Parts: sequence; C-alpha cells; structure tokens
Amino acid sequence: MKSVDVVIPNYNYGRYLRACVDSVLSQDVEKLRVLIVDNASTDDSQEVARELAAMDPRVELRLRETNLGPHSSFNEGIDWAESDYFLILCSDDFLVPGALNRAVTIMEENPDIAYTYGRDVDIQGDAPIPVMAPQALPAYRLHSSRSFIERFCRLGVFQIPGPSIIIRTSVQKRTGHYRTELPHSDDYDVWLRLALHGSVAELDCIQAGIRTHGANRSSDLWARQILHILHTADAAECFFAHEGSEMPDANYLHRLARRGLAERAYWSAISHLLRGDKGVGELLKLAFRWRPATAFLPPVGYLLQRPDTLRRLQRLVDMWARGRKRFRIGEAGSRP
Repeated sequence: MKSVDVVIPNYNYGRYLRACVDSVLSQDVEKLRVLIVDNASTDDSQEVARELAAMDPRVELRLRETNLGPHSSFNEGIDWAESDYFLILCSDDFLVPGALNRAVTIMEENPDIAYTYGRDVDIQGDAPIPVMAPQALPAYRLHSSRSFIERFCRLGVFQIPGPSIIIRTSVQKRTGHYRTELPHSDDYDVWLRLALHGSVAELDCIQAGIRTHGANRSSDLWARQILHILHTADAAECFFAHEGSEMPDANYLHRLARRGLAERAYWSAISHLLRGDKGVGELLKLAFRWRPATAFLPPVGYLLQRPDTLRRLQRLVDMWARGRKRFRIGEAGSRP
C-alpha cells in the first residue's frame, strides 16, 4: 500500500481552498496526508483550513502569523514529506479524480521514474470545477533524464502543468529545496534537478486543473512574455551553474539552452507583431543579443520542434484574417 503526501501552500485563496483540498481527499489512495501551509492570509483562509482539518484527520495545518514567502512554504512541505510520493498543489488549483492512483501505479511499474505529469484542464476565475468523466490507466511517454533536459534546452520552455507533477519522495529529498534566488522560475530549476535522478513519464490524460485569475502568481509574467523568458533564462543559468554542470555534456546543453531561449524570444516577437501587441522591439533585441544569427536567418527549426506550433500558427492566421475583415468593413463604411 503506497502512500502520498500533498502540500497545499496558500495565501489569501480561502475562496478556492476547500475545493482544492476536497479534490485531494477524494482521491482513491488509501494512505494519504495533506498539509495546508497558510502564509499569514488576511482573508478567511485560516478559518477554512481549521474547518477542513476538523472534518478529516488526514489534514494537518501550518498556520503562520508572518508571511515568509512561497519558497518557505514549498520547502517546509519538502521537509515534512515522508510518504512514498509527493506533490505540491497550490490552493487555487486542483486534482482530477484518479490522478494520484494513475501516477502511482505507473511509477510503481517503473522504479526509475523520478516524476510524472499529465495534461491539465483550465478554468477561468471563480468558475466551479467541471465534472470529469472517469479516465482509465493511460498510455504514457517515458523521457530519459538526458532527453527530458535536452528538450527543455531546445525549446527554452517547459510545457508542463505544474499541478500535475507527482514526485517520488526519495528523489525530492535528494534534489532538495526550491531556490529563493529564483522568485518566478524556481519550479523550472527544480524540475530540471529532479530529472537528474531518473526518467520522466508524460501521461496521456488530464491529471490536474489550473485556475486562471488576476491574482495568479505568474499572471504578470505571461502578460509580458519577455519577463517569462528572462526568468526562464535565470533558471537555466542557475541549473548549469550548479547541479547541471556535472552532466557529461553540460557545456553543449548550456549553449543549447541559450540558443533555445533566443529563438523563443524571436518567435514571440513575431507572434506579438501579428497580433499587434507591444513589446516586439524588446523581444527582437533580446533574440539578436543572445543569438545574432536570428537577425539574418529566421530560426525555422525551432518551430518544427515545438509540438504546439500548428495550433499557434492557426490561431495567428485566424486573428490576422479577422483583423483584415474588420479593416475591410471599416474601409467600406468610410466611403462616401
């Protein structure tokens, strides 16, 4: 009977906390513990947390009087964990039914797996969690440690929903804490370090839900893409300055990461241009500075490696076509 520990960091998300915890407690795992770490919330979060703990003995609490920042919550959870498997689930996100059992079953079949992740479902604002149809044990892709890290380097980004990441606790203990010097890309650094200890399984199913709202920790980064790219670069630099430097081909992968980030900045600039968004110039300057060749030769190879390229291109084409249609209608309406 395998056990799972789930850490739920919270700050002023009392309106989401109950749904998040319920999504964990309803999982079909017999040995389960939940730790709510509240970072001195000023809303009703601590009251909600006490109610949840009073209703279920599997729920433990750390209710702070002082806000110590998210890193402290993550790292306290790592120190607390003692079960076979481990998950950090922010309180505005949630697990879908069967997520823990699917991940644990697959990881038990392959002891080399450091962690698993799946797809996510996105809900907006305060919308209720959707009812999910039952999902069978999914197929999955197994990425070796080397190939997983190289894929990140080539793309300059992770396309992983963080709430779906379920980790072998022994691997998390060896990997250690989140780094406070990375305020917005600490998770990227941890995912790279975790991958040094084993393979990574990508599950072909929905494992978690992500709630998108104005108070998201990363909302400012996604609003200004250049900030997300710069913070991702910080994570890559930190990784290769520390644990990543021990990889046999660390220098090659480090150069590959800088190239991938430059090419990502280039195509982000083109995307901004087609949408009519601001920030095209600063993205191009960043791309040219990190990889001067992009000033003369568009990095088409980058697009061929991203699995979401066709979807993104179709969306841009649709936006461009709608823009042209509106322009023609406006032009016709202005004629005498």
